[in-house]
Amino acid sequence: MSVKMTLAAVAVLAVPVAAHAQTYQCSAPSSVERVHQDLPSESQPKRVIPIGSYTLAITWAPQYCRDNGDRPGSAFQCGAENRFGFTLHGLWPDGVGKDWPQYCREAEFVPPPVIRAHLCTTPSAQLLQHEWAKHGTCMPGYRPAQYFAQSAALYGKLRFPDMDAASRTSLTAARFAALMAGANPGLKPDMMRVTATKQGWLDEIWICLDRRFRYRRCPVHQGGLAPAAPLKIWRGSR
Repeated sequence: MSVKMTLAAVAVLAVPVAAHAQTYQCSAPSSVERVHQDLPSESQPKRVIPIGSYTLAITWAPQYCRDNGDRPGSAFQCGAENRFGFTLHGLWPDGVGKDWPQYCREAEFVPPPVIRAHLCTTPSAQLLQHEWAKHGTCMPGYRPAQYFAQSAALYGKLRFPDMDAASRTSLTAARFAALMAGANPGLKPDMMRVTATKQGWLDEIWICLDRRFRYRRCPVHQGGLAPAAPLKIWRGSR
């Protein structure tokens, strides 16, 4: 395929389409499951250091459900009544270097109304509690409602290429990053990291933000797939 044809294909796939927004189908429950406290541990210790930037992490739900659909707590996301595309994993404060702050202060339970308000964005009550405890507590002055409002606002601005069409083409991490960039003004391929399973299936996208939550070039140490790495997209059974 010529360079001209490749760029044309990217342009077609990158056109934002309303049907390819974040949630395809979701009905929030009338009540939410009870969550348990998420605490620091020996492997995940409390670490209070200055914030240098942020990462907005989003998860490709069809792949998550393919790998984890039978886990306790996955029924809301992976059951028959709801259907998701990209979901919000979380908003993560980063440090100035390679380390990042986490579990910065004692975390209260996220109030059930706040959990319910965000379940169609982050479809797991326990994950919401975890994100607040590990990451939100490191954002000075934030309480759960403000933390999730901030992360949901950043997530809500995102638009996505036609994932069904993208899944049927030959992709690399760089080409998929170009598709994402083409759907989002101001977002460039080097401002995100694409991650995948060991088998090469799309897992997450990590979008790099500065301290004012503006898109920025990702630091080299952040990881992700090499640009030339092949990438596959699991479409799901529906």
